[in-house]
Amino acid sequence: QVQLVESGGGLVQAGGSLRLSCAASGFTFSSYVASWYRQAPGQERELVARQPRAGSSAYYADSVKGRFTISRDNAKNTMYLQMNSLKPQDTAVYYCNARALNYEYWGQGTQVTVSS
Repeated sequence: QVQLVESGGGLVQAGGSLRLSCAASGFTFSSYVASWYRQAPGQERELVARQPRAGSSAYYADSVKGRFTISRDNAKNTMYLQMNSLKPQDTAVYYCNARALNYEYWGQGTQVTVSS
């Protein structure tokens, strides 16, 4: 059974940090592009960060560049999103995503709330 299970969300004050994790199972995670998206209320889901392969150059949305870091551990079938210097505008549901050719999987989402 294919699964992406997220953890690590929560409530944090502005300027704080959170680390999201996403554990993959049921498919060959190392062959998939790993990404994090987020969706704030009333807004479309947007790409936050993407890493094609372990150790490869990552893409970041301008709004998080320099504050967020995506990483992956293929041995543990897990991807991470380290979020530092959080701002209230980072408040959203965060989703992990794994994609390869015609296959794409999503996590269930984890809420991140940043208070001012």
